[in-house]
Amino acid sequence: MLVGGLVAGLVVGAAGVFLFLKMSANSTLAAAKRQAEDIVSKAKGEGETLAKQIELDARNAQAQRREALEKELDTQRDELAEKERRLGKREDTLDRKLDMLTLKEKNAADLEQQVKQREEAIQGKQEELEAIADERRQALEQFRQEQKDELLRISNMNEHDAKREALQAVERECQHEAGQLIQKITERAEEEARDNALKITLQAIQRYASDHSSESTTNAIQIPSDDMKGRVIGREGRNIRAFETATGVDVIVDDTPGVVVVSCFDPIRRAVAAETLRRLLDDGRIHPARIEELTDQVRNEMQERIVKFGKEGCIEANIQGLHPKISEMMGRLHYRTSYGQNILQHSQEVAYLCQVIADELGLDGTIARRCGFLHDIGKAMDHEMEGGHPAIGMEFCRKLGEKEAVLNAIGGHHDDIPHTTPYTAIVMAADAISSARPGARRETLDRYVKRLEQLEGIAMDMKGVREAFAIQAGREVRVIVDPTRVDDTNCNYIARDIAKRVSEEMTFPGEIKVTVLREMRTVEFAR
Repeated sequence: MLVGGLVAGLVVGAAGVFLFLKMSANSTLAAAKRQAEDIVSKAKGEGETLAKQIELDARNAQAQRREALEKELDTQRDELAEKERRLGKREDTLDRKLDMLTLKEKNAADLEQQVKQREEAIQGKQEELEAIADERRQALEQFRQEQKDELLRISNMNEHDAKREALQAVERECQHEAGQLIQKITERAEEEARDNALKITLQAIQRYASDHSSESTTNAIQIPSDDMKGRVIGREGRNIRAFETATGVDVIVDDTPGVVVVSCFDPIRRAVAAETLRRLLDDGRIHPARIEELTDQVRNEMQERIVKFGKEGCIEANIQGLHPKISEMMGRLHYRTSYGQNILQHSQEVAYLCQVIADELGLDGTIARRCGFLHDIGKAMDHEMEGGHPAIGMEFCRKLGEKEAVLNAIGGHHDDIPHTTPYTAIVMAADAISSARPGARRETLDRYVKRLEQLEGIAMDMKGVREAFAIQAGREVRVIVDPTRVDDTNCNYIARDIAKRVSEEMTFPGEIKVTVLREMRTVEFAR
């Protein structure tokens, strides 16, 4: 009984433990299941959030890529449009040149036909003149014989006295004809001298021609984005003030997209400022200390470039023995322009033209080349010194030992001082050729033709004017008046009025010469 009760108790206890363990396991399993469901639910929420974030990032990246591609496409479109514009401009230029060549060929053919006709007419006139000369010689011989017989009869002189009297008459006649011949020879020599001078000038122009850069007092600096404008200006404008103080220029930051403008009349300072600003934009560090550091660095590099440009200019112009300071000043002219002409290239061109003209005239081409090369050296210093560039350049070169011929050419190429050598006049002519020839100052063909037409139109508006011709690339206008309507006194008034209207209505470099011609010509033919 006792054993059975013990066994029954053990069985009941075991059943109770089993039930307890089973209930505990069910409770733990339910809790674990709930925890697993919470973890899964949380993981799903985080996954959805992460997926949305990834999708949002992908969309942003795609939008940025699309924006970048659109900008690149816009840039390519602009470049294509610019290329298309340039090609169209070139095509128009070629068409105009082709039209001009066609017109010149037609004119040449017409001139050739006219020359042929004139040659035939001259040949016929020559034969007529020879026949007339033979008749006159025969008549002269007959007249002399008749004069001799008549003199002998009337004067009752012997043959010796008659010969002496006839010789005196012939001598007086020959003296008169000799005076006329001398006058004709003198006039012919003057015409030939003018023709030779024109020939020399034209040869000099044709043998040298070059392009020049456009004149400007501002440099436009491209910036990667408009956000950089704020960094260029700096907090409360400290960066832009530091930049203007360090470089000595004015910086213009306006609403123009992608551009910052540097303005200054001194080309050296403008070039230094532009290069410094480009480096600051590339570097990204824009603050006053960095600005001063880069400005000093660029200024030193610019000085080295100036020396280099001066030496290269001397080599290009074949000038030897220049003082280093003179060479350096010539290098500064690389950054100086006048009416669109680069002064260093202009000086090289004038040097070449001076040698061509001097060689044609039998003068020393080496001295002429040196005079032409240095004639505008004063423009490298006229921003820093008072006075005109001829006087400044002459005084500077005198201190460095240049010869008197060179000094007079520098100081007198604008007629500021008397000329003491022929090289000064040569430099004046070469300077005028270089400045006035078509294309030297970046003037388009259309504007050039319109300027000539305007010049001729002003002259033709005057009463009594019959014809007007603009010559020497628009530097002179020759006006032919009707002699029956205009007398010599009125010619002066017409020239003055034309010059006044040209000064008021037109824009042009240098000066324009107005020449009024009045000629009364009467022609008759003796047959």
